[in-house]
Amino acid sequence: MKIAGWVLSGLVALFMLGASVAPKLLQLDVALEPIAVVGWPAKYLVLIGLIELACVVLFLIPRTALLGAVLFTGLLGGALAANLRVDNPLFSQTLFSLYLGLATWLALWLREPKLRAVFPLMR
Repeated sequence: MKIAGWVLSGLVALFMLGASVAPKLLQLDVALEPIAVVGWPAKYLVLIGLIELACVVLFLIPRTALLGAVLFTGLLGGALAANLRVDNPLFSQTLFSLYLGLATWLALWLREPKLRAVFPLMR
């Protein structure tokens, strides 16, 4: 289970770094367009990218993984709310934050026995 958790953690981190953090830090059009659609000024793009990077790093460090997952969940909640507000497609864009959050928490649950003890699937 622990190996599966680390594999899933790596996939979540790679996705975030490649599809979200890097485009924001490099201020690519692929990151500028969605932020404009939800009504955020482009001046916040790098800040959001740095916050995402901090969440990913915290999530990957075993000692701070829980804090990283909690902060990442808050970030994803904001993304979900922003997409919901502008009426983006529900299942593909708006709920993608939910899917990513579930994958993050599943990864942490798989790699952390203490978390499995608090939230067991069966008793």
